Amino acid sequence: MSALAQMHDQKQSIGFKRILIATDFSDASEHALAYAIAIARRYGSELSVVHAIPPEPRDRIPLEPLPRELNRRRLEAERQMKVIAEKARIEDLNHHLLLEQGRVWDVVASVMQSEEVDLLVLGTHGRGGLKKLALGSVAEEVLRLAPCPVLTVGPHAPRPGSNAIEFKRILFATDFGPACAKALPYALSLAEDNQAKLVLLHMVPPIPTPDLGPAAYGPSAYSAENFTNWQTTLRDESAKKLRKLIPCDARLAAKPECMTKTDFLPEGILDAAATLRIDLIVMGTNPTVAPRVAAHMPWAVAHEVICLAKCPVLTIGN
Repeated sequence: MSALAQMHDQKQSIGFKRILIATDFSDASEHALAYAIAIARRYGSELSVVHAIPPEPRDRIPLEPLPRELNRRRLEAERQMKVIAEKARIEDLNHHLLLEQGRVWDVVASVMQSEEVDLLVLGTHGRGGLKKLALGSVAEEVLRLAPCPVLTVGPHAPRPGSNAIEFKRILFATDFGPACAKALPYALSLAEDNQAKLVLLHMVPPIPTPDLGPAAYGPSAYSAENFTNWQTTLRDESAKKLRKLIPCDARLAAKPECMTKTDFLPEGILDAAATLRIDLIVMGTNPTVAPRVAAHMPWAVAHEVICLAKCPVLTIGN
């Protein structure tokens, strides 16, 4: 089976049957919960809401777990979970409210495995990097290790109206790497499901790297004209690659737009998303970065896009 056929089969099978949102009961988590609920209603998904109760500090003398009626952390977590469930009005959904004690990633990973989750939702405060994600400093670990797509919702993302999700303009940012190839079927499927305009974007680095352009010979070895010609050629080649990504049987409501821009990352992605009034950014994330692709889409770029985007960001790991 060809790679294109495999991608087509994967696209057809995409669906969010089981959604997990990890909450710390903050406003950021509540904002993200609105998206999780709207998506669950759209796809008829099961929804699990999990909170990780911090583990008790270790003591030299092993102690038995506190009885529930004396465990203040658990009692408070139960109260807050009940409050958000009542505010969210999720009685009509097949949902689970889960409280587990332990490290955030350990709890999330355990629930993802037991519930067979295919979408994880997180909220972010949108400042100070991923350490300001609603889940705290371990959120980067969650994003790196999650075996399924992760939807992050920042404070600038508009709340879904009346619990209805509308992704009318979707931006797929790609560096043509393996993670982006895995992310493309999600962008196509979501565009079809939402009858959305799909924009495919590739950023051409404004400064060539030794593996990508004339800079291999040193900055003084080529003229401005040669440099401009190199950028033009690279943009043209990238545009051809973008067009080839769209399968001939794609059921898109509008003709997809293929864009190549010369800009630094992540500014170029964020600028395109703002200019085009994008409702959802879809991108692959590469946990490690080889030097030859350092100018393209390393993990650090995903950090900045997630934290600064004015719309939700769906990331799919390699």
